[in-house]
Formats: sequence, structure tokens, C-alpha cells
Amino acid sequence: MALAMAAAFAAVPAAAADVKAGRALAEAKCAVCHGLDGIAKIAEAPNLAGQNDNYLTKQLEAFKSGERQNQMMSIVIEPLSEDDIANLVTYFSGIPISVGTLPGG
Repeated sequence: MALAMAAAFAAVPAAAADVKAGRALAEAKCAVCHGLDGIAKIAEAPNLAGQNDNYLTKQLEAFKSGERQNQMMSIVIEPLSEDDIANLVTYFSGIPISVGTLPGG
């Protein structure tokens, strides 16, 4: 079961997605809340840097379909195409993240 879950969430690069187009979209539509670096700039927005691409795709598709509701995201996601979503996912999931020194260690 754990293996099946790991496989379901394994990061698989989106075929034919354009990371440069994703960055341009992120700069134009996402950076105010999520940051161009994928680190949230407002408390209401999650960090997107290094997030699993399958997870990001599912969440953006849920906002696009109306399954998931958020007033800000509804405005931003409405005009985006499937290719736009794939490009954004490729950009944000491709941002490397690292953990610095942990406190108490």
C-alpha cells in the first residue's frame, strides 16, 4: 500500500511543458501571492516551490473546475489553459528546496 501511494505521488515531469512559459505566467499571475520563488508572500497562500507536480496539477484543476473554491484563485485560474497549467506546474515543481540547519540539533 505504501509503495502504491508513493508511486501515485512520485514527481513525473509534465511532457511538453515549457518551464520558461511557466515562469512568465508565474511572474504575471502568481508572484504577488505565491512569490516568483514559490515562497508565499501572504499568509493565505501556500508555498509552491518544489511541490509535487501531480499535487499541483490536481489542485489547479480543482480550482479550474470549481471543485475547490477560493475567490482569489477563481479569478486567476479562469483564463488559464491546460497548457498554461502544465507550464506553471513544471515551473513551480522544478524550484529546488532545501532544509537548513534545524533548531535544537
